[in-house]
Amino acid sequence: MKSMITVDRDEDGVYIAECPAIPGCVSQGHTEQEAIENIRDAIRECLTVRAEHGMPLTVATREVEIALA
Repeated sequence: MKSMITVDRDEDGVYIAECPAIPGCVSQGHTEQEAIENIRDAIRECLTVRAEHGMPLTVATREVEIALA
């Protein structure tokens, strides 16, 4: 399974990784690579919990175009 993630660096220098298709699925790391490894584990766990609760595994994500002034 492949999932899109976002990786951003916060004001303390910690890398935050999130999987937008799975609400609440967020992890972090001291390096970008660590955050990516951690989000992989978080995705597995989130999918397991969602399946156990009969929830859809993911939600729809869309790309939209926005005009900037």
